[in-house]
Amino acid sequence: MTDWTPMTARASAWFEDLRNQICAEFEAIEREAGSDAAFQYDPWKRSEVDGEVGGDTGGGTRGLMKGKVFEKVGVNISTVAGDLQKDFAGTINGASAEQNAFSATGISLVAHMANPHVPAVHMNTRFLTTTKAWFGGGADLNPPLPYEDDTEEFHAEFRAACMKHNPTYYERYKKWADDYFYIPHRQVHRGVGGIFYDHLECDDEAAWERNFAFTQDVGRAFLAVFPRLVRRRMGMEFTPADKRQQLAWRGRYAEFNLVYDRGTLFGLKTGGNIDAILMSLPPEAVWE
Repeated sequence: MTDWTPMTARASAWFEDLRNQICAEFEAIEREAGSDAAFQYDPWKRSEVDGEVGGDTGGGTRGLMKGKVFEKVGVNISTVAGDLQKDFAGTINGASAEQNAFSATGISLVAHMANPHVPAVHMNTRFLTTTKAWFGGGADLNPPLPYEDDTEEFHAEFRAACMKHNPTYYERYKKWADDYFYIPHRQVHRGVGGIFYDHLECDDEAAWERNFAFTQDVGRAFLAVFPRLVRRRMGMEFTPADKRQQLAWRGRYAEFNLVYDRGTLFGLKTGGNIDAILMSLPPEAVWE
């Protein structure tokens, strides 16, 4: 059986580097808007779960900024390991009540914007091991006031990243995002989509290298495209009606993350930091 520890360490280092690049870019945007807002970083240790005691089961860092452009943006990284709760293990690829050891490392980002013309966004990538090892992740754009050119540019960046690795990836992972980021009780999509992939399995080290390279390019695609969209829209005038639409849309975003999002459930079931897990919730929302 492959020892994935060195690969987990490499993936963790990449996620931290990507976090640093993204946060620096977001802070640069705040400076351009005349704001001195900066990320505040809070480290945390994984909680005891399902009777675990002793040992280092990992943790992470929650990065949070509230500024003039980014009303609330969280960029979290974590690397954790231990045993899954036995009644939850069967829902995770390669795990069971009898074989419930796991490790996970990843980055998770959600940005809620002050100007309703600027789209909110979600991005995460991760590497997990149980009896199997795999990558997952993606990004999706969530505009309260959609612009067709923003949507196309966002998708084009991820299409190009996918095409570097496999000509089937973009259509497959775009459809996966469309299917996943859907609110059944509202019968609407959460936003205008993007890509989403999971269980990109690593049968050996060569497969790990291929999948890691793809996952890195997903992160680079996000870093390339989203700041461009922010700069394009952040100075636009907006009306009270525009803001109201943004707040109503945020209510639906919150509904999805609390009711359907698998990442939220995984974090809660594996002893994650509550503030980091729920950083995806908007700072203000309305339900009408």
